Amino acid sequence: MDQSPNGVVALVVVIVVAVAVLVGVAALFFARRSHSSGGADTGSVSVETKPSGPQVADFHVSEGSALVYFEVPIAAGKVDSVLADLLIAEAVEVVREKRRTLPLDEVNRVIAFGRRDGDWIEIGRVELDTPGTLPPPMVPELLPHASRPGFDPFDRISDLPQSPPGLANTATAETLSPLVPTIKLSQAVEAGIRAQGLDPDSVDACVLVLGVMRLSGYAITERSADTMDAVRFGQRIFLRTVCQVGLDHPELPESQVGRFVVDFISSGADRGLLITEKFSPFEIYDRERREPRMRFITRERVQGFIDALAVE
Repeated sequence: MDQSPNGVVALVVVIVVAVAVLVGVAALFFARRSHSSGGADTGSVSVETKPSGPQVADFHVSEGSALVYFEVPIAAGKVDSVLADLLIAEAVEVVREKRRTLPLDEVNRVIAFGRRDGDWIEIGRVELDTPGTLPPPMVPELLPHASRPGFDPFDRISDLPQSPPGLANTATAETLSPLVPTIKLSQAVEAGIRAQGLDPDSVDACVLVLGVMRLSGYAITERSADTMDAVRFGQRIFLRTVCQVGLDHPELPESQVGRFVVDFISSGADRGLLITEKFSPFEIYDRERREPRMRFITRERVQGFIDALAVE
């Protein structure tokens, strides 16, 4: 081994370079790992399952009219007045935002459109007193009580059915019919659901309940196809949906109950909620008594839970 001063210096240089290379490789490895995990503390995908407001499909100006087209399904017959007021107000806000980048000083009216059977129909309009001068923001709050920090629909879940309704009397067939046609919605809730781009006459019960939760102030992000997080005022709910109908057995399988319980506990969420169109097995009532942070919104509870979210 070369013990000369030059040999020692060369050895030191080699060691320093080797250490620098190792540090660089390690840093690159952990950076890629961190990027690919996206923050492994929750494992959730930070993507809203549906936008909170109506989605704009098109916007243009024609002969002094600002035309705003929303991807909102409109039911047959006369346009619901609450939905009309909501979309007109949202259309004004769209124009207000567009005015930041477009010359809209000559606009003298704002017209809102929605879809009915694939065609655009006018929902309503607002005339401007002075061209280019918009009225103050006026988007209606559909569920004003839900915006209060003290409002907690879980406090009302104790009023939902706490014992099985007699499955043998209510589900003798091997198939389940869709639940949504039997659910009653208030005018404000139906307007809010349609404003999310959902048709309350055709979605399943899980999609409908999630839509009402958004109206109540929950921000919902997907973990997987049937699992989500719902956050409101800093509290996180672990959500699971089981809404397959048709040839499935009408009762929620015990395997789904067990899977939900294990996944909720391991999630670290503040509360757990399973939503399903199926009927309650007897097991869930004992599960809820032992773990009150966890609730099963089964077929016989869906209407009551929607009312707990939507009714002051």
